[in-house]
Amino acid sequence: MIAAYGFNATLTARPGMGDRLVDLLLTGLHEGSPGASEHCVVYLVSRSASAPDVVHVTEGWTSQDDHHRIFAGEAARAIVAQIGALLAKESEYTDYVPVRGRTAF
Repeated sequence: MIAAYGFNATLTARPGMGDRLVDLLLTGLHEGSPGASEHCVVYLVSRSASAPDVVHVTEGWTSQDDHHRIFAGEAARAIVAQIGALLAKESEYTDYVPVRGRTAF
């Protein structure tokens, strides 16, 4: 499957909450969650090497419509609702149209 829409998000957790934020974001891969959707081609959670409370999420989706539809669902809304309490500031998002690459997780 090819990703036709994607984004990077940088989330900054409150001091000492980076582990909890990562754990919460990784629930997005559980059965029935957004990252487990057949329309999610890439779901990568990373930590900053120098700032442990800074977390990056890279997602690739079959289409922007599929992403918006999945994130309107109950599972995604539940995760997003919990994220806000862990953040020190508003998240930064950059959307993009993937051109070419490789995933081999």
